[in-house]
Amino acid sequence: MFSKRLITSSLNLISQLQKRFITLEAVTTPNVNALKFLAKDYEFLPASLTNAVEIEDLPDANYKSQLAQELLKLNGVMSMMIGPNFITVTKVESSLSNNPELEWPVLSDKIVNVITNSVDSKIPILTPEYKAEIVKRLEEPQDDDDDITFEIKELINTRIRPALQDDGGDIHFRSFDENTGVVYIKLQGACKSCSLSEDTLKSGIEGMLKHYIEEVTEVRAVLDPEEEIALQEFEKLERKLKQQRA
Repeated sequence: MFSKRLITSSLNLISQLQKRFITLEAVTTPNVNALKFLAKDYEFLPASLTNAVEIEDLPDANYKSQLAQELLKLNGVMSMMIGPNFITVTKVESSLSNNPELEWPVLSDKIVNVITNSVDSKIPILTPEYKAEIVKRLEEPQDDDDDITFEIKELINTRIRPALQDDGGDIHFRSFDENTGVVYIKLQGACKSCSLSEDTLKSGIEGMLKHYIEEVTEVRAVLDPEEEIALQEFEKLERKLKQQRA
């Protein structure tokens, strides 16, 4: 006969396994410093939210997502993007650190644990305040949009965004200048810092918009002010490291 202690241990193990509501698959992206964690049979965002949510730092996470707060506490995690059924995590450049703890074989396991524990605890992915805000500013085509803007948004939502999200990225429409024909967009997630981002912008996004909408002459990616500052500081650091190695 099995001992009571063994039976109790087995039941506890079964109970723990039943609490696992999510299975994650780590998927590489065109950006070597970004990894896409794809969930099977689980949605991180409500179906009504087609846009992914990008989180750049801890203050940003404090407002948007408790899960993001926990992920940013991991050493090496720089930013992330939460999509409908995936989370793309961007880590520090491998060239900036020789620490094996900051490489994907180690860091990805920690990320998976944080995500699964958060989901198991049934903690809402988005804070109520941010969820209310993002619902208000969905980038769906609006009745008061001019015809060209309406077509651009429709094409982004139906053709361009799904392709970018497959690679762990996303796109936000910012504006259309009817005088110049320039479309301003913001790339997010893996697509933003990828070495192929310029190809994605010109060959992919710009090419498709110009093909279907003759009024479009060019597509330009924009950065938020804090991103421009961060990029400048990163470039300074890269130059300093190159000088030290020379």
